[in-house]
Amino acid sequence: MAKVEIYTKAWCGYCSRAKALLESKGVAFDEYDITMGGPQRTEMLERANGGTTVPQIFIDGRHIGGSDDMAALDRQGKLDPLLGL
Repeated sequence: MAKVEIYTKAWCGYCSRAKALLESKGVAFDEYDITMGGPQRTEMLERANGGTTVPQIFIDGRHIGGSDDMAALDRQGKLDPLLGL
């Protein structure tokens, strides 16, 4: 199974939606809460090529974007292969 990383903030509906999609597929993920900023926010900005919105989602180190991007991949049938399902 793929390694999934997701940068989130508290009270973020898009973050909740992205995590719910992953959980519905039984996919474990590493979550980095950047609500208060800090070094992980800087790391996210670098990895996401300056993307400032949350969530920012990475599958096996590949940046796939945010919640809407991941949902689009799922609708196209492209998410499961990325996740190794």
